[in-house]
Amino acid sequence: MIQTYERRLPHDITLSCRAAGEPGRPVLMFLHGFPEAAFVWDVLLEHFARPEHGGYRCVAPNLRGYEKSSQPQDVKQYRAKQLVQDIAALIQIEAQGQPLACLVAHDWGGAVAWNLANQLPQLANKLAIINSPHPGTFLRELQSNPRQQAASAYMNFLIRPDAEKLLREDDYRRLFGFFTAGHDAGWLTEAVKQQYREVWDASLTGGCNYYRASPLRPPREGDPAAAAITLPREMLTVDLPTLVLWAMEDVALPPELIEGLDEYIPQLTLEKVPGATHWIIHERPAFVAERLQAFLAS
Repeated sequence: MIQTYERRLPHDITLSCRAAGEPGRPVLMFLHGFPEAAFVWDVLLEHFARPEHGGYRCVAPNLRGYEKSSQPQDVKQYRAKQLVQDIAALIQIEAQGQPLACLVAHDWGGAVAWNLANQLPQLANKLAIINSPHPGTFLRELQSNPRQQAASAYMNFLIRPDAEKLLREDDYRRLFGFFTAGHDAGWLTEAVKQQYREVWDASLTGGCNYYRASPLRPPREGDPAAAAITLPREMLTVDLPTLVLWAMEDVALPPELIEGLDEYIPQLTLEKVPGATHWIIHERPAFVAERLQAFLAS
């Protein structure tokens, strides 16, 4: 059974959370992306809370800006430093001072997780990333690969001051189009659509602010964006055992992004998933659970 609650952090940010499993058990934490919310992890929360699958305490926060979590108005409050601070504080509370058994993340949640694993590796024993580009390979591709620049062009739409207004048009036609672009999304039932509508009704600006706060986007006239960035190698290495599951039909994140990952992650397990899209958590939750289960047991 999924529990919902709000967790106030020491730095006056509140994160609304979904959880399953008994407190005091080893903790798995799941971080969602855009334009999603914590509910996308519900199947996995319930799976890993069961005794036969480890009996974990499973926690999925809504990141700041989403659902009932705090929604600062200042765009600067959505920079990586603040996002990592939120999750680090939540880990300390939920895991009761112990490291997570694993931090699991997708899309923007992965951006937070990559940074946290680099800066605060003592907070987790393992890291699992699902279709979220490593900052080193993402920067490389945004700077040099026209295919990635074209695939990420939507980022420059999402930073427009009128992005929320346009996204709300025609019952969120553009946002639902993210899920269906180029493929069938049979998982997108009316019930799931309603879950998304409720999140977007409450918190669409927060999600857009992640893009406004980050320079990791394609360069354009008058805005060098990624072209002006240099990231030192010490900000890119991850020493945790890391699983990367990569759905190969992701239209926004082409497979070039997983080339060279082992240069940054010595303990890397990379698994390519043919036929799956960016929305693999919705499409193939049982498969994702199976691969995470094997990784946790390794």
